[in-house]
Amino acid sequence: MKQSLLIKHVLPFVNWFVLMILIAVGIDYLLHYFHWVFVGRYLGYLGTFVILLSFTYSLRKRKLIQTGSPKQLLQAHEYMAWAGSIMIIVHAGIHFNALLPWLAILMLLINVASGLVGKYLLKSANESLNANRKALMDSGSDKEAADKQLFFDAIMVDAMKKWRVVHLPISLLLALLSLIHIASVIMFTK
Repeated sequence: MKQSLLIKHVLPFVNWFVLMILIAVGIDYLLHYFHWVFVGRYLGYLGTFVILLSFTYSLRKRKLIQTGSPKQLLQAHEYMAWAGSIMIIVHAGIHFNALLPWLAILMLLINVASGLVGKYLLKSANESLNANRKALMDSGSDKEAADKQLFFDAIMVDAMKKWRVVHLPISLLLALLSLIHIASVIMFTK
């Protein structure tokens, strides 16, 4: 039986996003419960390091480094960025007392959402295109005829592969806000 689009592609996205928030709230609750709130400060450092480490995938993709499998590095990027985001959300807690932390966390949440949308949207589009191509070929069309009939679908999938055009500027804005946050903490901490 074919799964609906909602169950197959939207639900995993929502699950990962909600799970990230729930884990962060749970960790924050436990830190407050055990009076270990100070740990949150260090989770900001650790989360930032984990997210920076996840960019090994980007370095490999742009051929700035030669080691590692791109597929495995992409998976590591996804999970490390997600885990690092949890740590940074715990670091921020619910104690926002300035505009910059609010903007940084908002940009972090938007960045994670855009990454998850790209992951699941692109996967869905590729699966759909391949399934349609297979169905056409199974019904007697040759590959050339199937590709001709799916021309506009293929163009759409190629366009969707460019979702990074949105994800990258969001990531850069998050990096800028993070750097401003770090600089302001260094400047104003006594």
